[in-house]
Amino acid sequence: MDNADTFQEKYRKSAPKIAAALNRRNYEVFLCETTPEAVNQVLALIPCGLTISWGGSMTLDQIGIKERLKKEHYHTIDRDKAETEEERFSIMRESLLCDIYLSSVNAISEDGVMINIDATGNRISAIAFGPRKVILIIGINKVCRTTDEAKKRARTYAAPRNGIHQSLNLPYTKTGKCCDCYTTESMCSQIVEMHRNRIPGRITVVLVGESLGL
Repeated sequence: MDNADTFQEKYRKSAPKIAAALNRRNYEVFLCETTPEAVNQVLALIPCGLTISWGGSMTLDQIGIKERLKKEHYHTIDRDKAETEEERFSIMRESLLCDIYLSSVNAISEDGVMINIDATGNRISAIAFGPRKVILIIGINKVCRTTDEAKKRARTYAAPRNGIHQSLNLPYTKTGKCCDCYTTESMCSQIVEMHRNRIPGRITVVLVGESLGL
């Protein structure tokens, strides 16, 4: 089987189990086999008139959801419009009080524990508290068997590749492997495990049967 077939098979086998585990942890879950289906599902979850923002996410870039929101004239808070670093941070702070926040995760275990690594903390802060609603779009490639394997994936796979993608001056841009670096550009400043959604209906997971993001 090619990679697409492999991910589809993984999705068919594991998606119902993961959805049930997330439901037990008080998350709302939607299962989408394809990216177009996932985008339509996300748009269906966003009423008109609300303010939408997002964290840095290759998944969101890959599926084109940000462009759809702008094209359909939703009110968005977009840090990429910033002309200076100070303005960029100001917009990221504004995002903490938006109505709906879009993001992904770096890894998720089969029993529903989600792992996120962040450099500045804006993304994990918004997911944890602030926006009224959070929608997480997660490709099946990010599913790991256990929480320990999910943490390993986040730190030794996702973070180094994100640093390489951003052309950061970090040791792993040469080796491709995680190291315990202390540079200010480190991608691993904060690591958060999400075990439960305390506020009913606040966090929704859209699990997609394709490889998305890193």
